Amino acid sequence: MNKLGLLGKNISYSFSRVYFKKKFEDEKITHTIYENFDIETINIFPSVIKNTSNLKGLNVTIPYKEVVIPYLDKVNKKAKEIGAVNTIKITKKGKLIGYNTDYYGFKKTIEPFLKPHHQNALILGTGGASKAIAYSLKKLGISYQYVSRKQSEGIGFTYDSLTENDIKNHQIIINCTPLGTFPNIDDCPNIPYQSITNHHILFDLIYNPSETKFLKLGKQNNATIINGLNMLKLQAEKAWSIWGL
Repeated sequence: MNKLGLLGKNISYSFSRVYFKKKFEDEKITHTIYENFDIETINIFPSVIKNTSNLKGLNVTIPYKEVVIPYLDKVNKKAKEIGAVNTIKITKKGKLIGYNTDYYGFKKTIEPFLKPHHQNALILGTGGASKAIAYSLKKLGISYQYVSRKQSEGIGFTYDSLTENDIKNHQIIINCTPLGTFPNIDDCPNIPYQSITNHHILFDLIYNPSETKFLKLGKQNNATIINGLNMLKLQAEKAWSIWGL
């Protein structure tokens, strides 16, 4: 029996396990199971690999997309450029190869909504997912700035420094933070929502709830809103094709 799984921390809510379980049922795939590997720290990862027989591949989620890289034998060119891995293929010889399918899922999802005025984006958060988003935007020819709590190198704005004018000048805003994820549905990134217009796209990587407070506040100002579900489905299918089962 082939095994696949999700590597992460506090992942009982996981989209991936539910998605693949349904996929296997719908497509009558009987030789493969998918389970969660919920680990406290990344240094437990090698023992997961060692003690799980017939493991063929993994998805990787928060908070391990970047710190897993040193444990891999090889990293695909795009994932290396992004600096984050969300898919691992385990070869017949037991080699671990890292890929990134987040960028593909995001790019394919946002592309149909883009209009000529969508030139500048704000990426809220600086974790592994935000790196894949930045890579996608670069490929789409859209310039972007990171927004973080603290000012450091490569950060365009802090939440405290964001002005109404900054919101007006960046008509794509992507939430890559966990703020607003179930059960904390009253949380949202602290930005000047009053400056959002019908020219804006608000994209939230969160899919539960399907309409976060971040998206609700955008919708009130007639922005186009997109949640993370389609992106997740696309990246999951891309991962499945990489595993080649």
